[in-house]
Order: sequence, then structure tokens, then C-alpha cells
Amino acid sequence: MLCPLVCLALFPTDSAAQDALRELNTAIARLTARVTPAVVQIQTDSYSRVGSGGPAVAFGPTTGSGVIISPDGFIVTNAHVVRGATEVQVQLAFVEGPPGRSVIRPSGRRLTGSVIGIDLETDLALVKVDGQDLPTLDLADSEQVRQGQLVLAFGSPLGLENSVTMGVISSVARQLRPDDRVIYIQTDAPINPGNSGGPLVDVDGNVVGINTMILSQSGGSDGVGFALPSNIVASVVEQLRERGVFQRGEIGVEAQSITPELASGLRLAMDHGVILADVHTGGPAYRSDLRVGDVVLSLNDKPMENARQFYVNLYGLVANRVVRLEILRGSERLSKSVTVTVRSDDPERIARLFDSQQELVPRIGILGVAVEDGVQEYLPVLRLPGGVLVTALAVTSNAPAGLFLPGDVLYAVNGESLASVEALKATLSGYASSESVVFQIERQGRLSYVVARLR
Repeated sequence: MLCPLVCLALFPTDSAAQDALRELNTAIARLTARVTPAVVQIQTDSYSRVGSGGPAVAFGPTTGSGVIISPDGFIVTNAHVVRGATEVQVQLAFVEGPPGRSVIRPSGRRLTGSVIGIDLETDLALVKVDGQDLPTLDLADSEQVRQGQLVLAFGSPLGLENSVTMGVISSVARQLRPDDRVIYIQTDAPINPGNSGGPLVDVDGNVVGINTMILSQSGGSDGVGFALPSNIVASVVEQLRERGVFQRGEIGVEAQSITPELASGLRLAMDHGVILADVHTGGPAYRSDLRVGDVVLSLNDKPMENARQFYVNLYGLVANRVVRLEILRGSERLSKSVTVTVRSDDPERIARLFDSQQELVPRIGILGVAVEDGVQEYLPVLRLPGGVLVTALAVTSNAPAGLFLPGDVLYAVNGESLASVEALKATLSGYASSESVVFQIERQGRLSYVVARLR
């Protein structure tokens, strides 16, 4: 993408070309100087996932990036940067003073941050530091982003703070899996580990996305980076700021994108759009007489082109809001009003419960939380009262491996009932290394005994 510019710089054909390059160079430098003060480096001590999608977690330092979105210190970053953090440190950018002789600048202020909320499905988090009149960036309207437009990625790749790279928008709406409910802006601006949570900005210095991930065979940037679009960021951040969680709206349906093959087999009148593959019995759509096989033409007068668009437009809607769907049932066009509810399969129901070091039980290698009010609502009906819910596995040097799984409920040790994580720790402290103990557990609705040799 930059090759023509480089060629012009090395082999200028005339003064006009040189002047154009100087103007571009000056514009990029000014844009960088304006954006950089609002970009931060985030360092945490936290529990993080071990392996590819596994249930285990380990404790250690992580580094990422963030962008300040309000003068009083609200910062957007990725959930995986701060998830499970026991301490969050935010390194502000150095504010330029009078020009000096050295190009090496000191680091900016370091502030302690607190995690206001995280959303795992979009991989977004909101962090707060105490501050006033901090430099900020505005969120752009990502619906206006176009393929081929210039963008700059800011952050701390590989821990190298205050870095900037340039590229173009490769795709405005990339799905990593068919009908994925989350979409990304794809860019060839180099993004590496540590860029996570930093802003992808347009030529006006507005944030079009939050850098989230890369696809790479080498482990480094291969020119395929992904940023969460700013409109989704705005929707998630608004709820995180208000209530600490992002509650997704749903109407109780499973939507699929219509393909030509699907349209042919089902004898549909159109070979694109959205079809309802399932309507949940007793849900809002069911009560509004939506049916399996209905084709959704529009949602609140906005034409629906695919299932991803359908879900994204339901994302930010709050509970009890009424939406209007125009559907095609056979050859009949109908209008249906449906009341939005909060999505019941929120993937963070359990994940939100293990974000503090106090829940670590190192002798058996788990993170847990007491089964009590506020936790029970996230669980199915349990067989016994009390207990400790295993929320994740922890990598510790002295833990017996493979005995417990996330979702297990530990009820007793050698017949002694457990009412809290502290009680579990205290009970285990009474047994010596190499001594065996018997746990009574519930796993997927079944009670069993598990023998563990402590270390």
C-alpha cells in the first residue's frame, strides 16, 4: 500500500510530488502528536488464560494499551488485558515540553486504575483512573468507515510504549466465523501483542476501532489485524459505565443468513437476508407470533441483510424496549412488535465471579466463589445447599492436576461442609502434604466423591 509513496520519496519526479510528500509527512506527524497523549500503556498483575481456549489460568504480569475517552479518566481497553487483574497500573504518555537535545523522553505519570467492567464477547473493558482535564479521543461513526481509507494504530506493541503504525482499512466488516455475532474492522496497519486495547484512528484523529487481535502464522504482524468497530465500542462502554456489565438484548430467536442454496432448498422468494431458524418457546418472539421460517425484512425500519447485522442491531437495546420487525411469511408481509429481554446465555455469568486473588485455592489449583445469594442466580438448581463453585483452574506448582473442572461445586472435605472459599482454605490447611482427602462434589447435576492427594 505504501510502495508508491516510498518510490516517490526515493525517486521524486518533480517538485510537486516532493511537496505532496512533505505535506503528507507533516500531516501524519501532526496527527500523531495530537493522538499520542490520549493513548496509555496498561500493566497488570492478573490471572490469564493458559493454552488455546483451555479452562486453566495462571498468575503473572500482562501489558496492553488503552485510550482515554473522558477528561475525568475513563479508559477503554481490551478485556483480556485487565481480566482477572489484582492490580492495574496506567502509564500516561509523556506530555511534550520545550524541545530538548535528546530524543529519549521520560515516561509520563503512572496512575492506579480500577476495572469498572468487562465484556468478554466483544473483548472490551472500561478502566477508571483519578484525573482531571486528561487528553481524550472521540469515537467516530464506524458506519462511515470505508475500505481503503488511511488509518493509524497506536499502542505499546511488545511493551514498546508510544508506538504508531500506518495502513489502510482492508475490510469494514469481517466475521471470523459464519454468522458470528461480533464483527471487526480489518486493517493492514501492523498490530502486535501489546497493541491490544489501543485505538485505530482515522485521518481526523477519531477512533474508528479498538485494536483487538491479529491472525498470524509467525506470531507477529502479518498485515491481518482486527479492531472492534467504534459503534459497538460506544454501545458497550455506555452500559459498562452505567452498570459495570453489558447486557445484550434478545427476542428469543436464532437467526441465519440466507444463502442462494438455502433459498433454493426452502423455496424462498429472496436469496439473501435473514431467516428465523428457531423461535424459543415462551420467549418474546414466540409471544408476538413470530415463527420458524419467517424472513426478517427489517428491524426498526432498517433493512436486514444478514444474521450478523440482525444480532448487532439487537445488541445495545435495553430490556423492555419494543422493536418492530417487518417479516415475509410465504408471500405475506407482516409487521410484528416484540419486547426485548436481556440475553439469558450471557457468557460472563460465571467469568465475572473470579476476578480477585482472594478466590485462589492453591492447594487444589482452583479459583472459587461461595455459592450464596448473588451467585445462585447464575447456576442451575443444585442438589445440596452451600458449597464452593469452581470458576476456573489455576496453574500452581503444588496442585493435583485434572481433578476438578470449572462449574464443579465442592460441598465437603472429609465430610466437613464448606460454606465459603475461606472455609475451604482453612480446612485444607489442617492436612499435611501427601495426605489424601475426599471431596464431595456436584458435576453437571451428579453427585460424586473425588479423592485428592494434597501436596
